[in-house]
Amino acid sequence: MNSRYSNRIGRKRTWLHLRGVPVASVILGSMLAPLMPVIAQTPLLPPFGLMMLIAWRVLRPDIWPLWIGVPLGLVDDLMNGQPVGSAVFLWTIVLLAFDFEGQRNLWRDYWHGWLLGSLAIGFALAGGWLAVHLSGHGGEIIQILPQFLYSVALFPFIVRICAALDKWRLP
Repeated sequence: MNSRYSNRIGRKRTWLHLRGVPVASVILGSMLAPLMPVIAQTPLLPPFGLMMLIAWRVLRPDIWPLWIGVPLGLVDDLMNGQPVGSAVFLWTIVLLAFDFEGQRNLWRDYWHGWLLGSLAIGFALAGGWLAVHLSGHGGEIIQILPQFLYSVALFPFIVRICAALDKWRLP
């Protein structure tokens, strides 16, 4: 059998491979913004780690346990310089909201996932702004509007990346 699918048939995947690819993609997404050579007065780069987390949750609702927001949010806080605990709290709230919504609404489509992802990203960005503002830094909330718009526009692309990773990780 010498077809292009022969390397996918009957391959063995470990538990680390099945669970590690989503976690590693979120951690790499959290590391992406601080490693980019962009200097800006206001936040411009989307929260790639959060977007990866939400994209995985939209694609595979059963992949994340509810407690995964704590360690992944802590990694994001440490990478991005947010006050420690802000992403831990916000990502956990986002996952709880997705779980609650998943129990209420059994059917979803592309537009529904994009709307939910946009609302979750907006909530997390506003919560991050509030955490920075309460610590005595930051400016007006209007400063995060370009970051929010970039995030909403890039969200379908992030979902496509997660779908390609999901296709690769599953046997």
